[in-house]
Amino acid sequence: MFDDIIFDLYGTLVDIHTDECKAELWEGMARWYAGFGVKFVPEELKNRYFSLVSALESHAGDTHEGHPEVEIGAVFRELFGDLPVSGGDIKRTAERFRKLSTDYIRLYPYARELLGALKAADKRVWLLTNAQSLFTVPELEDLGIAKLFDGIYISSDCGVKKPDLRFFRRLLDERRIDPENAVMVGNDGKADIEGAKSAGLHTVYIRSNISPIEPTPEADFAFEGTDLRGVGEILLR
Repeated sequence: MFDDIIFDLYGTLVDIHTDECKAELWEGMARWYAGFGVKFVPEELKNRYFSLVSALESHAGDTHEGHPEVEIGAVFRELFGDLPVSGGDIKRTAERFRKLSTDYIRLYPYARELLGALKAADKRVWLLTNAQSLFTVPELEDLGIAKLFDGIYISSDCGVKKPDLRFFRRLLDERRIDPENAVMVGNDGKADIEGAKSAGLHTVYIRSNISPIEPTPEADFAFEGTDLRGVGEILLR
């Protein structure tokens, strides 16, 4: 019996496809910044964006953290140059970027029902995901699942990401979760399964359409496909 269920998000509960290289994205973002008086040629904006992301990742690596995480809001703010902008402006810029770069986003079949069934069974349900809060929080709201979690942990808020043990320990320690009675459900053998095992958690692996190409990891349970009904049968035993 598991008392605490920890879920990954993208590729586990949510199917998503984004493309940050398509021309329509950078044309749209150039128009967005122009609305604030900041002029960019689309290709120039694209190159500047990726250069800033790369620089932040490199700087984070200088801290000697095993798996550092950057906060994408800093990139959008930097692109405004010296223009004074509010936190709301950064939030709306991030939402615009995500909307333009996302081809589709949807729940996998039975995802919402599974979360609801776990709550109805008095399980504690947590989200532990490598993601950008500026993107993910609105998506959780739009998908109608934000309130089905007892707590949401997003790597960009924590400055570290799976499989780093510190990310897992933050959730376990803050919420007083006993790993012996808890399980991690995810679609990435290294980030989700290896990371969870290092924290002493039980594991359920789902090979979804956006899982990394990898051998099936040594999880307690493994599914070749997003069979969330099957996952539910295990979690609700």
